Amino acid sequence: MHTRAIKLLILTALAVLVAFPWVGDEFYVDFVGRLMILGIFAMSLDLLVGFTGLVSFGHAAFFGLSGYMLAIFTPQDAPASLFWILPLSLLITALAALIVGWIAVRTSGIYFIMITLALAQMFYYFFNDFPAFGGSDGIFVAYRPVFGVGDFVLIDLENRLTFYYFILAAMIASYLALRMMLNAPFGQVLRAIKTNERRTVSLGFHTHRYKLASFVIAGTIAGLAGFLEAAHSGIISPAHLSWHESGLVLMTVILGGTGTLYGSVIGAFALGILQDQLQDFSEHWMLFLGIFIIVIVLILPHGIAGAIKRLTRSGETSE
Repeated sequence: MHTRAIKLLILTALAVLVAFPWVGDEFYVDFVGRLMILGIFAMSLDLLVGFTGLVSFGHAAFFGLSGYMLAIFTPQDAPASLFWILPLSLLITALAALIVGWIAVRTSGIYFIMITLALAQMFYYFFNDFPAFGGSDGIFVAYRPVFGVGDFVLIDLENRLTFYYFILAAMIASYLALRMMLNAPFGQVLRAIKTNERRTVSLGFHTHRYKLASFVIAGTIAGLAGFLEAAHSGIISPAHLSWHESGLVLMTVILGGTGTLYGSVIGAFALGILQDQLQDFSEHWMLFLGIFIIVIVLILPHGIAGAIKRLTRSGETSE
């Protein structure tokens, strides 16, 4: 459960994010939007890694697949309706996660990692080698979706402010939905599976079904992030499905702190800001980024969120 101090920090951060578009430069508003998308993506993986005990190295397959669905189904001469294109993209992504998960959850440990990587690479090479989907160059998203009734537009994602707040709302909704699910009996079973799967089986729970459900939910939320990323950047390519992308989001979860959800968002902002600063510092910025993350993991084994928890607990104890 969150302490009062952590809840206050989360509410303060939300207030800053709500106010930021009115005071921030246009470039940084777009930058923060991309970091929030990465935060949604990381939360989806944290459901697997931090709460179910499944380390997936192919999570980007669902991130990229949903983005491709947006690009493929968006007409070239008009924006698609958000009313149908978002549910359709997420439904296809969920079906893909169901198929991959049905195969993957029958394994565990290093075998689970390798089979998710292998299956994700199949998605990567499919889109990379298929000329109709742009091949290695990817596909441009002609228009961002809109939501309206008749000629009256309620939500126009082409509007910079509207799109920013749509991303923010998606991030908040994802967090609240995952938090409610994890506090429900279903979530308690997932925690039990991570702690001791054999004991959970002995209590009568069909752990494969719970792990598969967790995998599908995580894949669908990753699809939401991919949908937003494709709409945000205006392009989707095989790189979004690659193992590099899966490694990046896994690194984000570890940096922020597994098993916290909000730590994934913190990790996304920390990693994104660090990348932005190091790129201006040196052309070998990836080397420095790797060194920094190794040092952080060694100093803070439970990530940034773990350090925040310790600080708030020590503050409450001193009071």
